[in-house]
Amino acid sequence: MSGLLTGHQAEHLNLNTEYSMQDDRSNSGRVAGIDFGTVRIGIAITDVERKIASPYENYSRRDQAADEKYFQELVKQEEIVLLVVGLPVHMSGDESQKSREARQFGDWLSASTGLPVEYVDERYTTRHAEQLLHRAQLTAKQRRRRRDMLAAQMILTTFIESNR
Repeated sequence: MSGLLTGHQAEHLNLNTEYSMQDDRSNSGRVAGIDFGTVRIGIAITDVERKIASPYENYSRRDQAADEKYFQELVKQEEIVLLVVGLPVHMSGDESQKSREARQFGDWLSASTGLPVEYVDERYTTRHAEQLLHRAQLTAKQRRRRRDMLAAQMILTTFIESNR
């Protein structure tokens, strides 16, 4: 599993947000982890104390208005205070086209919900999730239904562990 981007990598990737991690550490509240995809988005959520990340669901994207409504309702219903978006970067730490798309989505998500967004290096999370599900001897259809939210759980677990 991978960790948060180092300060150097974040600087290199220009991942600065208007939000300070120091502010977040002193607060409690639920965090949603997002495994970004153009068709499907995996979502995981922490408990209020931010000790456990649990798979929540996979959201099938529709259109911008429907997506915005979904995330606004999710944030309100689950009392989310922070969003963590997985950022796929190359082994070298360089930004990829997918990471730029994930950052654009994170910017949109922040604007849509009014919440801060943090980015977590998500190298290998989807592949690792697929391996775990395969070992569980699930069918391809069962794996597909669970893979993205399990990847989101791994992203969120990385975030939790890096802030202990």
